[in-house]
Amino acid sequence: MNLFKTTVIAAAILGFSSLSYAEDKPLKVGLMLPATGTFAALGTAIENGFKLYTKEQGDKLGGRAIEFVKVDDESDPAKATDNVNKLIKGENVDILVGTVHSGVAMAMAKAAKESGTILIVPNAGAQAVTGPMCSPNIFRSSFSNWQPGYAMGEVVAQKGHKKVVTITWKYAAGDESVQGFKDGFSKSGGEVIKELNLPFPNVEFQALLTEIASLKPDAVYTFFAGGGAVKFVKDYKAAGLKDSIPLYGAGFLTDGTLEAQGGDGEGLLTTLHYADQLDNAKDKAFRTAYNEAYKLPPDVYAVQGYDAAQILKVGLDAVQGDVSKKAEFAAAVEAAKFDSPRGEFTLSKAHNPVQDIYLREAKGKENPVISVATKALADPAKGCAAN
Repeated sequence: MNLFKTTVIAAAILGFSSLSYAEDKPLKVGLMLPATGTFAALGTAIENGFKLYTKEQGDKLGGRAIEFVKVDDESDPAKATDNVNKLIKGENVDILVGTVHSGVAMAMAKAAKESGTILIVPNAGAQAVTGPMCSPNIFRSSFSNWQPGYAMGEVVAQKGHKKVVTITWKYAAGDESVQGFKDGFSKSGGEVIKELNLPFPNVEFQALLTEIASLKPDAVYTFFAGGGAVKFVKDYKAAGLKDSIPLYGAGFLTDGTLEAQGGDGEGLLTTLHYADQLDNAKDKAFRTAYNEAYKLPPDVYAVQGYDAAQILKVGLDAVQGDVSKKAEFAAAVEAAKFDSPRGEFTLSKAHNPVQDIYLREAKGKENPVISVATKALADPAKGCAAN
């Protein structure tokens, strides 16, 4: 009898010790973001936003301290599988956060789905992530490539343009943004007369700009980001097209790029799920805190990083920091309304934000809001069984 009691007590002590260890053990968050190359500044802003939110929570989420493990993904899909496995298999991270490049994000989503690791995508809008590859453990805090494009298609049609040329990099983000634009534009009778593209991250635009001039469309729609967006806007103006053929784009064209564009982006209209001068208390507080922490104005990428951490907190709070409870984690996130600097949003069954898309006009170094282009826009999430 004494031996039995001793065994029970010992087991109870061991169980308690294991529980305490689990509570005390830091949560390993793998940040797989670009630190070099075209999208380096975007990766930095996402990381800054994520860390700002965790700092506001006392550097703990779900009761657990955060340990960051970082990998530079170089925006290179060819290296993506090896890089994500460094985090999942090499570092045994609890959470994956990444990335910017849609091709890299696809590899991350595949690895997360196979391993069951919770993945939060803070930028890449590849539709397959919340479409055919959707999974209970994969979430997005940003947008689908389709969303800003669709909203701009509606705007361009409302402005009376009938024939449009599109131009982008030939990769998932560009293709899907253009498709979104076509969906929004064509429903009002508009026609895309030519789809121009070039390989990522090529920025030799001159031949395509010459072709645009010869086609004489009513307008041009484009998707570029980072350094490519800077070069395209400057080249578009230098080619003499800005004053003769209106240029419209997904908001990444002018978000975080206006200063580098040196005034050449002034007056451009773009659509995105974030804008400057939004009249909400959360955004005002966020902008103040971000400026104080990093001595920089925040952009959409910082917001997406901030909200990635916010999604993580909601899920972790529901499971008391136990990331093995993935169903409970997902249920909490799906039921939540997120108070974001962009305005309130929810997640669809496919785990993509359902959110307002704003029409903005580039002025100086900012993209102030003009209006809500499309209210509470949900991505179609084609191919997702949960949808």
